[in-house]
Amino acid sequence: MLVLKRKVGEVVKIGDNIEVHILAVEGDVIKIGFEAPKNVQILRSELYEEIRAENVQAGSQKEEQSKQLLDFLKNSSKG
Repeated sequence: MLVLKRKVGEVVKIGDNIEVHILAVEGDVIKIGFEAPKNVQILRSELYEEIRAENVQAGSQKEEQSKQLLDFLKNSSKG
């Protein structure tokens, strides 16, 4: 992990296409802005984890539905 101290108005570059702007410091809250290409997704970590958990759950449900469909087809072909 890289740790930096920056002042309001300063910028951190990530690669050639991403900039992190320090916009304001209000008490213990820092406002930052990101400039990145539209194809780069920028999410808060808690939102990212929520989406990941939903995707895992959806994958599990799809797996269960596929199993139920296979069981149905197997049972249908026996009769």
